[in-house]
Amino acid sequence: MTHASSPPSRLLKSWGDEAVIYDMASGDTHYLKPLTLALYLTYRDHPDYTSAELAAALATRLGVAETLQFQEQTVDTLTSLRKIGLLEPA
Repeated sequence: MTHASSPPSRLLKSWGDEAVIYDMASGDTHYLKPLTLALYLTYRDHPDYTSAELAAALATRLGVAETLQFQEQTVDTLTSLRKIGLLEPA
């Protein structure tokens, strides 16, 4: 028996290093600036990473130093994405 895969609940459209995500369930559209998009994609590829691992992978992806400020910004952005429902809660 073959099961049809469920359609995606979100549509992502990117332009360069920015994107919008349309959430079909809620009808909300979210703008993702470069850091937010990079974090969203990194999390999507590695949902099991801790926030520290995400910050390290994100810093590498963006070619920036992994400072304490960058780690805090990563955690804040991660929290925001979870709050609006684009990422699963921790």
